Amino acid sequence: MTLTPEAPAAATSKAVLFDYRQAANPVRKGLTEPIPEGRWGPELHQRGPSAILPLDLSAELGCEGPATSPALSANFVRILAGETIDAGANATSSLFYVWRGAGHCLQPATTPGPDFRQDWRQGDLFVLPAGEAAQLEAYEESVLYWVHDAPLLRHLGVRADRPRFEATYYPGEWLRRELAALAADPSTARSNRLSLLLANRDLPASRTVTHTLWAMYGLVPAGAVQPPHRHQSVALDLVIACAPGCATLSGTELNPDGTIRNPVRMEWEPGAAFVTPPGHWHSHVNDSGQEALLLPIQDAGLHTYLRSLDICFS
Repeated sequence: MTLTPEAPAAATSKAVLFDYRQAANPVRKGLTEPIPEGRWGPELHQRGPSAILPLDLSAELGCEGPATSPALSANFVRILAGETIDAGANATSSLFYVWRGAGHCLQPATTPGPDFRQDWRQGDLFVLPAGEAAQLEAYEESVLYWVHDAPLLRHLGVRADRPRFEATYYPGEWLRRELAALAADPSTARSNRLSLLLANRDLPASRTVTHTLWAMYGLVPAGAVQPPHRHQSVALDLVIACAPGCATLSGTELNPDGTIRNPVRMEWEPGAAFVTPPGHWHSHVNDSGQEALLLPIQDAGLHTYLRSLDICFS
């Protein structure tokens, strides 16, 4: 590096140069930490006072928390009957899935227009844009799964100052009915995944639930072993329903026959949550005699916009 005489020392005091070979891929232990495979069992949210319970991997990621991935934060929100909790973050997108219970959500309007007011019950899902904190009132003891993109905004050093979509509600009864119809369609017999992708009419190009978040309501039939696939988005998975014998297998390489080499096996339990890192081949297996339901939430809306999702099938 050559400095002109006019360059003040302060302007160059933090300037560094690296040989390309030393810095082209800094994702490694001790530098930019790889995304770990975290898991949280249902005991986390089964009892206790009303609280927001973050699934925090920020220490492992080497970033400011709470964060479950570099871009997303997943949380369980436990609310006792008759109580209200504020769920707010500096985020462009918040997704809530009602694991159990019933209640009401109010998000006061921050722009001209109505407040968002919506009753919710078990199995419902709703997404909220940037704005005031959601006021979640429980009619009965409730647990919601809440994913938002505040870690991404924290990394960028920005604030979410305007909504990019309208608050949207997906009734659980509708999701279950449409998934059952899809499962009954003979054309899905050879599909890699038997799932519904939730989308928003405000986002016709990405076909995602928000402009940063992607959500899949998926069924794994009894006895199924899904062929592996991978993508560059992080998956934050919530197990909705399963019997013993359901799991996700993941790994970085495939065998010649298309199966995953030396897979990590992530066991499922109803109400458990786990992380599938980006770029890892993964396959959901159901060795039980009952159908299983899974809800993966990803930052694939952002990756779709960046054209970096790179989804591949074995």
